[in-house]
Amino acid sequence: MSKDELLRAIFDAAVAAADPALRVPPFLPKPPRGRTIVIGAGKASAAMALAVEQNWKGPLEGLVITRYGHGAPCKHIEIVEAAHPVPDEAGRNAALRMAKMVRDGTGDDLHLCVISGGGSALLAAPTNGLTLADKQSVNRQLLASGAPIGEMNTVRKHLSALKGGRLAAAAYPAKVVSLIISDVPGDDPSVVASGPTVPDPSLAADALAVLEQYHWPGNIRELDNVIARAVILSQTDVIEPEVLALDLTSCDGNTDALSYLRLPYHESMEAHSRRIIEQALHDADGNQTKAAERLKLQRTYLARLLRQQRQKLEEKDGETYQDIEQAARP
Repeated sequence: MSKDELLRAIFDAAVAAADPALRVPPFLPKPPRGRTIVIGAGKASAAMALAVEQNWKGPLEGLVITRYGHGAPCKHIEIVEAAHPVPDEAGRNAALRMAKMVRDGTGDDLHLCVISGGGSALLAAPTNGLTLADKQSVNRQLLASGAPIGEMNTVRKHLSALKGGRLAAAAYPAKVVSLIISDVPGDDPSVVASGPTVPDPSLAADALAVLEQYHWPGNIRELDNVIARAVILSQTDVIEPEVLALDLTSCDGNTDALSYLRLPYHESMEAHSRRIIEQALHDADGNQTKAAERLKLQRTYLARLLRQQRQKLEEKDGETYQDIEQAARP
């Protein structure tokens, strides 16, 4: 066997190990006394639904959502194609129909759930208070953030009406059997497609922690920084638009007056602190004791701030703090 043949054989074996036509039939449960309703979502879920149809003994029905171009010729199970990785209206509408379908079940029914990778985007039922546009925005930013799939799905679960075990909860009292083809490292069923039939071990705080780890437009931590800066810089109880912006000129046309607003958050805060201290020293005729009183600071603390600011400037670009030190006197 040549090298190319060996590589091809390895690839074919890996694909066969996850082929729904081969993997689904051995795990099919016994038919229930009531109805059999096949539900699910994922890029391989249509092929899984077809494997169920071809090997099921008895009547069945259902609804499965898959990615555009990944449909299968099922006769009794409706296949809906929708967008992936960012959800669309087709996915949302089908997910809402699926939710209604499972709620109509009884204790004698079986909900056979076929789940595979991609189901997080395809099963797009926003939780109360959110819209499809909200979910689309979050999905785009999660995809661009570089977060691993487990962290992405932690967030997705807390924005969904069906993920994180909520699909199974909606199906009660019917029996739910899940057939899952994993596409995630470790094969954690609560992570595949964000676990619509698996209890969610995460908390809302975990989802917030994920959001705070990454930088993207709308990052919660960055928003918090911008608001904090605006509160500090605002001259009144009202936060004006100019203190939220990052590229401004002052009202009198002086581009230097607000130049520190174009700096990153921490640098702009340090620059603003320097300006306040400079102004206090100027107003106190350089007297550090009087300047500290104006700033409502201990004189020793003001002296320490002056030393720290001088050191940072010198470390940054060799500048000194002579302009302040010359104005200051004990």
